[in-house]
Amino acid sequence: MSALFSPARLGGLQLNNRIVVSPMCQYSARDGIAQPWHLIHIGNLMMSGAGLVIMEATGVDAQGRGTLGCLGLYSDAQEEALAELVRQVRPLSSAKIGIQLQHAGRKASTRSIAERWKGEPLPMDEGGWPVCGPSSEPFDKDWQVPQAMSHADIGRIIDSFAAAAVRADRAGFDLVEIHAAHGYLIHQFLSPLTNRREDAYGGSPENRMRLALEIATAVRAVWSQEKALGFRLTSTDWHEDGLTLDDAVVLAGKLKAIGIDYCVMSAGNIAPGIKIPPASPGHQVDFATRVGRETGLTVMAVGMIGQPKEAEAIIAEGRADFVAIGRAMLDDPRWGLHAAAALGVDVDYPPQYLRARPNNWTGYRHIHPETPHFQASRQADRPASMLWDRPDDGPQPATEEVVVSPKTSRL
Repeated sequence: MSALFSPARLGGLQLNNRIVVSPMCQYSARDGIAQPWHLIHIGNLMMSGAGLVIMEATGVDAQGRGTLGCLGLYSDAQEEALAELVRQVRPLSSAKIGIQLQHAGRKASTRSIAERWKGEPLPMDEGGWPVCGPSSEPFDKDWQVPQAMSHADIGRIIDSFAAAAVRADRAGFDLVEIHAAHGYLIHQFLSPLTNRREDAYGGSPENRMRLALEIATAVRAVWSQEKALGFRLTSTDWHEDGLTLDDAVVLAGKLKAIGIDYCVMSAGNIAPGIKIPPASPGHQVDFATRVGRETGLTVMAVGMIGQPKEAEAIIAEGRADFVAIGRAMLDDPRWGLHAAAALGVDVDYPPQYLRARPNNWTGYRHIHPETPHFQASRQADRPASMLWDRPDDGPQPATEEVVVSPKTSRL
């Protein structure tokens, strides 16, 4: 039995396997409203073979959007569009579907990936808007100076996260993940590199954690225990004066006590000019391993995980409970199905795609020569559900050698 494809509980959810599609911004919304692109993108990933698909970072208010193309969940129109998307994609597979909530803080109001100069601040005369943060220090030179948030502003943001979670629940999502990494607002409050406050939300590590914990508490209060609630945390700022993995362990323990079901351990992006070690396959897995072992909290590993055997080893060795796959899923939207074939696991296919299943298509061995379990089998021995009219290929010989998976009873 594959560890990667073993079923697992995540909060109140039962997932078919340990593969998660990581949230990936598409910068394709209009006024924060999901468009046909999102339906096609998420619908495709629902058929990837993953047990869970998480939608992109979604602003909890208009000021918190990173770009004009970012999704939002603070209006009825946005909620209705996402509810319709969930309604249409849910029948495509047994995968659960989640959404990530965020506020970009001082990194809001920027150009998107769809524009020529991604990551640059968006000028006011081109649709930009005022930004806020824990302190009045801009992200970089030529960026907007953020408005240092008052206690009233902080209370409003906490309420916005809770309100967005309520909308996500009504829209039919199974999971909410709160984004507290990548240099966005919650991360800005957590890090001593960006939080210069001298009140109850700044100074000591306990004070800098206050916003994260208050948001977690507020969302936990409105989010069903029958679903799942997670946090994406930073493991390190990669700076001698910044956050460390020790800080992440402490925060993860506090989040567990509040009732957060899992955390995802990411790193970096708090400020420009910080030297970050080159990324390599699985480079952030050890962060998740330590947090999971020291807190007992369920953890997802991220960071250039792209090979099925690598993902299998991470789960089998107990280094993480789930693996979150990002760009590898964009490159191969059937990554989970191909991983199952590579690991010799039998999984369900969409009926429309059965003719491309490894045991139905001899061409699979030429495209994926590393796939195991090539065995001779007579086509006549296969169940009738596997026999398709294939006028493009012509009749198949009775002695055709095919790929078969271990559990033929489910073919």
